[in-house]
Amino acid sequence: MNKKIKTDAVDHLFQAVLCLKSQEECYDFFEDLCTVNELLSLSQRFEVASMLKQKKTYLEIAEKTGASTATISRVNRSLNYGNDGYELIFNRLNS
Repeated sequence: MNKKIKTDAVDHLFQAVLCLKSQEECYDFFEDLCTVNELLSLSQRFEVASMLKQKKTYLEIAEKTGASTATISRVNRSLNYGNDGYELIFNRLNS
């Protein structure tokens, strides 16, 4: 965990997210919390991570998602050297 983001405010946000019980509640909360572009950027990164996990090429990913190679590279770095957050979610989604 990155100690730079470990704050009371971030803890409070994550506690709020953990209270959500449905996809509809997620839509309502995140639409209030984020701008459309922020939410689309987050979903794009998650889609990029999914495609990288499926061994898609940067070109395939860029064409399908519209993500820049810099974004794809950043997500790839997180997949390979991050805190395994993506891996945790992929495992849970596949269970």
